[in-house]
Amino acid sequence: MSNATGEPQPDEHRSEDSRLNADKAGRSLRNGLISLTILIAMAAGLLLAIPGLHGVARALAHMDGGWLAAAVGLEILSCLGYVVAFLQVFERAPIRFGARVALSELAFGAAVSIGGAGSIAVGAWLLVERGAPPVRVAERSAVLFLLTSAINVLTLVLAGIAASVGVLSGHHSVLLTIVPAAVGATVFVFFLALPRVVERLAAFRSPGRLRTILIETAASIKDTKRLLFRPDWQILGAIGFLWFDIAVLVACFAALDNVPPLAPIVLAYQIGYLSNFIPIPGNIGVLDGSLVGMLVLYGVNATDAAAATLVYHAIALWIPAIWGTIAFLFVRRGRGEPLTLRDGRQLRRRES
Repeated sequence: MSNATGEPQPDEHRSEDSRLNADKAGRSLRNGLISLTILIAMAAGLLLAIPGLHGVARALAHMDGGWLAAAVGLEILSCLGYVVAFLQVFERAPIRFGARVALSELAFGAAVSIGGAGSIAVGAWLLVERGAPPVRVAERSAVLFLLTSAINVLTLVLAGIAASVGVLSGHHSVLLTIVPAAVGATVFVFFLALPRVVERLAAFRSPGRLRTILIETAASIKDTKRLLFRPDWQILGAIGFLWFDIAVLVACFAALDNVPPLAPIVLAYQIGYLSNFIPIPGNIGVLDGSLVGMLVLYGVNATDAAAATLVYHAIALWIPAIWGTIAFLFVRRGRGEPLTLRDGRQLRRRES
C-alpha cells in the first residue's frame, strides 16, 4: 500500500524484505544441494581413480544392504528426534508447522555451510516471518542450540568414562579416554555455573544493550537447565537426535561385518564433528577425514573406517537435506496461512 505521494508504506517494505529473504534462502539451499552433488561425485571419482583407495571401493561394494536400510531408518529417527526437541523448546508452535521448520533447519545445516547455530537462525527467521515475536524467538533459539549442545557434551563425558574403565571399549589410553571426558565435564560444569557468573556481571553494568544481553544469556541457560533436568519425555528428542545419528555410523560398520567397540566410535564421532566449524557445504572431505582419522586413532581398521564414514556421511547428508527441502517448500507455500498456537498453560506454569 502506498501513500498519496506514491511512496511505499512500512508493511509493503516488510513484505518486500520477506520476499527477498525467502528468495535468498531458497537460492542458498538450491546451491548447497548442487554443491553436495558435485562434491559427492568428485569423491566417488577419487575412489575409482586412486589405486590406494581401491580397497575402500571394494569394501563399499560388499556392504550388507539390510544394514544400510537400517542406517537410513536410524537417520530418519534422528531427524524425528530433532523435530521433538524443536517442539519441546518452541512448545506453542503448531505441531505440523513446527516440524516443517525443524526439518528445514536440518536441510540448511546439511546443504549450506552455515553450521548448527546458523541453521537454527534460519528456523528463527521462518518463525518471525509468520508473526512470532523476534525477542522470544531469539531466546528460544538459543535454548534449542544449548540443549542439543549439552546432550553432545554429556555424551562425550559418558563415552570417555566408559572407554577409560573398559566398558563398551577395547581401548584404555588415558589421553584418548579420560582427557576428552574431563574436557567435556569441565565445559558442562562451566555451563551450569555460567548464569550466576553472568548475572553478577550484569549487576555491575548500567542499563544498556550489554546488560540486556547478559541477562538474556543467563535466562536462556537457566531455561536449558530446566529442560535438561525436569522429568519430561520430550528430552528424548534431543537425545535421539544425537544417538540415532551415532547409531547410523554403527550400522554402517555392521554392514561391513566389523563393528568396533562402541565407546571409541562415540568418542571419534564427537571429536571428529568439531570440524563442522569449517564452512564447507556438507563438510564433505573435512568431516570424512576428521572422522576417519579419529577412528583410526582409536584402533579401527583404516579401510573399514573410510568405507563406513563415507556411507554414514552420505546418509546423514541426504536424508535431512531431501526431507528438509520438501518441508521448506511447504513452509514457503503456506506462509500466508494463519497459525493456531498450542495451549500456553504449560508454558505459563513453567515461567511462574
